[in-house]
Amino acid sequence: MSMRNMRRGVPSLFKQGTSHLSGIDEAVLRNLAACKDLEELLRTSFGPQGMNKMIINHLGKMFVTSDTATILSELEIQHAAAKMVVMAGQMQEQEVGDGSNFVIVFAGELLRMAEDLIHQGLKPQDIIAGYTTAAKKAQEFATELILASTTQEDLFKEDAVARAVRSAVASKQFGYEDLLSKLVAQAAIAVMPKNTFNFNVDNVRVAKLMGGDIHTSHVVRGMVFPFPTLPSAITSVKDARVAVFTCAIDAADTETKGTALLNNAKELMEFNRGEEVEIEALIAEVKASGVNVIVTGGSVSDIAAHFMEKHGIVCMRLGSKFELRRLCRAIGARPLVSLGAVSAENQGFCSHVYVKEVGLTKLTIFEQDDANTASVATIVLRAQTFNMLNDVERAIDDGVNTVKAMGRERGGHFLAGAGAFEVELYKRMSDYAATVSGLQQYSINKFAEALLVIPRTLAENAGQNATETVAALIEAHEKGQRAMGVNIEAAPGESTIMDAAAAGVLDLHAVRSSALRLVMDAVATILRVDQIIQCKAAGGPKLPGNKQHWDEED
Repeated sequence: MSMRNMRRGVPSLFKQGTSHLSGIDEAVLRNLAACKDLEELLRTSFGPQGMNKMIINHLGKMFVTSDTATILSELEIQHAAAKMVVMAGQMQEQEVGDGSNFVIVFAGELLRMAEDLIHQGLKPQDIIAGYTTAAKKAQEFATELILASTTQEDLFKEDAVARAVRSAVASKQFGYEDLLSKLVAQAAIAVMPKNTFNFNVDNVRVAKLMGGDIHTSHVVRGMVFPFPTLPSAITSVKDARVAVFTCAIDAADTETKGTALLNNAKELMEFNRGEEVEIEALIAEVKASGVNVIVTGGSVSDIAAHFMEKHGIVCMRLGSKFELRRLCRAIGARPLVSLGAVSAENQGFCSHVYVKEVGLTKLTIFEQDDANTASVATIVLRAQTFNMLNDVERAIDDGVNTVKAMGRERGGHFLAGAGAFEVELYKRMSDYAATVSGLQQYSINKFAEALLVIPRTLAENAGQNATETVAALIEAHEKGQRAMGVNIEAAPGESTIMDAAAAGVLDLHAVRSSALRLVMDAVATILRVDQIIQCKAAGGPKLPGNKQHWDEED
């Protein structure tokens, strides 16, 4: 019996129910097929003319977007190899904030090319070696293909920042890129530290308000809260001194519970009066400190609200401790844990605190004037639908992350966009492949061919003849016109290619450099897998799912 088990091979090693796949056909090609399916799913969402996906997640929440990072975060992908590509896309979003769809599409195309090479007889090890060599050379060429650069001083100029983030915003909200890039530039410059490396994307906030038109969106140098202060006759305070408390605005509670015996109405009145005197004394101490605005993270009693109104203090309650911290950062205040006098160093300063009604929503706005440094800036977005607001917010997020990447480089380096960089890189990689001998030449050639998926996808999503457009681009680049890219706005009869640099379509070098590195890591990892071992799922047998024709008793 034991000899018979030994002849059964590897499966006899595992617990019953474990699945085992090995070899080129069962393991490698299956993984490549899964990654190709993922690429085909997301490829139609690539570029400014990309299609939206409607996703309803496991909680029933609906997303309508072409933003790959959002799509990947809501999809529940189970295939292990496809998950590696997904993780590469998510890491690109975390590191740079843009280019996740480029990672998915390019990785899928490289694996598609690898499948062709495997059918031609190459081993995965040969393909990995060729791809690795090609990726290193591509990084060198990418540095040589930089068309424009910005300095650290340019990060404080609205026109320069708006021009730099325009392409990133246009890829998500084509048609509104000029408006949104200007808003991003204004907000980013308002909170830009002297050392741009320390730029924090969390300091640019977005307040989404239903109604109105997107062209009525604007930037506030400070924070905007979509709820009013406590009911008060005072709706505007100039040169506000702000105290931030994390405790409730009420009389202090005793540590132990006690019982008070009241014999008549007079004793009851005196008991209440004592509490009122205590609260008023605390509010008076705060007022005497020079404070005229109170923000609390706790509750506010009716008695305390009455005395704050009496002493001319505006009060607002913030339920989120994260918003409380951001407000402290915006106004330079320190949160206090007990009610009482507030020293000058613990107070925050705000040029103007006021309540404003926008549409049907009352807003409380903490705004700094130009003379005061704003640590937080808020972009107030207006749109007709929640889906539109959310999608515009994602576009702004990409723009702000582009500013962050530029800040880390103390400026920024830019490549020609609209697929021009990829076509020029294809040309140079093809020439380089001709100088390489051995089997690596095949892989480097396929790496170069895979780069053409970017201009081809841009043309397809714009409704153009992709074959003719790519052929025209290759011809232009052979003539030395290395900034020629896809013209997605070409009308019938017009040229489908354009000078991307002249049109202001530029891609950040850091985005492409990071994407090439992450793609190569994911592709090499997937190609190195030669066996798939899936253990039996934990738990007992699964109950059958409810059928449409079943009633409650089945």
